[in-house]
Amino acid sequence: LFLTRLKSNRVVNPDGAGNVPISRVEVPAQGRVVHLRGFGLVKVFRTVSRNGDAEYWATNDLGMTATQRAQLAGQGWGIEVYHRALKQCCGVERAQVRKALAMVRHLLLALRAFLRLEVYRLRTGVSWYEAKLSLLREAIRAYLAHPTYDLNPTA
Repeated sequence: LFLTRLKSNRVVNPDGAGNVPISRVEVPAQGRVVHLRGFGLVKVFRTVSRNGDAEYWATNDLGMTATQRAQLAGQGWGIEVYHRALKQCCGVERAQVRKALAMVRHLLLALRAFLRLEVYRLRTGVSWYEAKLSLLREAIRAYLAHPTYDLNPTA
């Protein structure tokens, strides 16, 4: 089972008469089964955003309803938000290491940091970004109150 977005210029064969871009195919609210070139039969849904942009979704579950598609798309969006926060707040992709063990350790520590941010978010109701910023502010305040290193003037 998969659910994915299609670009509007993706070529499909809706009625066996020939391949056309998906944007030219009439897609009802309940979806339409078409032949996707290079894959086979898929069910296509069309959604329109508030600003009028159309999105096309395809699934290999030919019995999927529009409600099921919306639920799965919501779950997919939650996963995308999680990945974005893991990258932006916990630096999961900034590991400058080459050895496998170091990569695994970095990934696990980034996941642990994210879980701590999530627990803090659930307890306090602030976003991941605000939680990270408040932790940084507190660390800077603590360091400025009791600096570990003295910086000698160079001039």
